[in-house]
Amino acid sequence: MTAIDLLRPIPRAQLDVRSVSILGATGSIGASTVDLIKRAPDNYRVEAVSARRNAATLAKIARELGAKLAVVADPAAYNDLKSALSDSNIEPAAGEAALLEAAQRPADWVMAAISGSIGLKPTLAAIERGATVALANKECLVCAGALFMRRAASVGATVLPVDSEHNAIFQALGAGSREDVKRIILTASGGPFRSWSLEAIRTATREQALRHPNWSMGPKITVDSASLMNKGLELIEAHHLFAIPPDEIDVLVHPQSVVHGLVEFRDGSVVAQMGPPDMRIPIAHCLAWPRRLDGPAPRLDLAKLRELSFETPDTARFPALALARRALATGGAAPTVLNAADEIAVGEFIAGRIGFPAITALVEATLDAAAARGLLAEPANVDGALAVDHIARSLASALLPEIAAKSS
Repeated sequence: MTAIDLLRPIPRAQLDVRSVSILGATGSIGASTVDLIKRAPDNYRVEAVSARRNAATLAKIARELGAKLAVVADPAAYNDLKSALSDSNIEPAAGEAALLEAAQRPADWVMAAISGSIGLKPTLAAIERGATVALANKECLVCAGALFMRRAASVGATVLPVDSEHNAIFQALGAGSREDVKRIILTASGGPFRSWSLEAIRTATREQALRHPNWSMGPKITVDSASLMNKGLELIEAHHLFAIPPDEIDVLVHPQSVVHGLVEFRDGSVVAQMGPPDMRIPIAHCLAWPRRLDGPAPRLDLAKLRELSFETPDTARFPALALARRALATGGAAPTVLNAADEIAVGEFIAGRIGFPAITALVEATLDAAAARGLLAEPANVDGALAVDHIARSLASALLPEIAAKSS
C-alpha cells in the first residue's frame, strides 16, 4: 500500500447509539458533556447523571437528556431532587450507595467528572465492570493511579483522558508505537503570574490568582494553575495514564494555550495536538472515540495568532512544580498526601486565611510530616488511599497555624 493509498478517505460509518452516564453533570466538565450530547441526541442514550448537591440543575439536565436515574451525593438534597422530578419517569436517589449504583448502571461510556476524593469509589466501580471511562477526576490517578490502571487492565476497561493536556498526548501518541517514544511534553499556560517577579507573587491576592488568562475553570483548579501545582498533578497523572517514566515527562510554559501536548519520537519527530482552549474538544474526542464528532468549538486560526511561544518553567518562582516531581519520585502515598494538603491549602487561600506562598509551604510541610510518620507506603486499595487522604488533611490542618504565622 502506497502513501497515497493511506491518504484516501475511508467511508465513515454511522456512529452507533452509545449509552452514557455522567458522574458530575453540573460541573464545568459535566456541562460541556451535556452540551455535546444535546447537539447529537440521536447518537446517545443517557442512563444516569449525578451531582454533589445541586438538585435543581441536575433535575433539569436529567429531563433534557432523558436520563433514567439522577443522583445527588448529598442526602440532604434528596427531597429537592425528588420534588423536581415528581412528574417524570426519572428515578431520584441520593448518597454514596446511589453514586455507586449510577456508576454500575449498564452504560457503555462513563464520564468520571466528580471532583474530589468522593469520586474515587464510583469511578473504580465503573472501571470494575469494564466500561469505557472518560477520566476527568484527578484524584483517581494522583491518589491511586497504580491501582486504577492495574484494575482497568485486568478487567479490560478503557480509560480515556479528558484533561486537555493528557488528551493531547493520547492523540499524539497515535503517530507511532510506544517503544519509539522518547518523551512527552505537557504544556502550561503559566497562569496569571507567568511574568510576575517572585516578590510580586508573594503578595498575590485571591482575586489576582483567579484571573486565568485563557481558561474558565473552578476556583480550585484556577489557583492550582496560578501556582503550577495543577501541572505538577498532571505530571503524576501522565505517568500513570501512559506508563511513562517520570524523567521522560517534561513541561513547557506556552502562554497561548494552543498546543496542548507534544510527543517526541526516537527519530526526532515531534507530534503536537493543537486547538483553541475549549474543553469541548477533548470531551468530544472521548465521547465519540475511536470516531470523531462534529464539534461546536471555534476553529483554530493560526494566521490570527501569529505567534506560538514556549518557555522553561521557573521552579524558583513556582516551587509547586518541583514539589510535585518530588512526590512522584518518592512514590507510594506521597502524591496522595500532596493532593490532600494542596486542597486544604488552596481552600485556606481562597478563604483569605493564608497568603499565596503559604500554599506550597503547607504542602511541603505536610509531605515532610507524613514521611517522618512513615505514612508514605503505597495504598493497597481505595479505602487505603482514602485513609491516607484523611490523615494528610488532618496533618495539613494541624500545621496550618504555624505556616500561616510564618507567611504573615
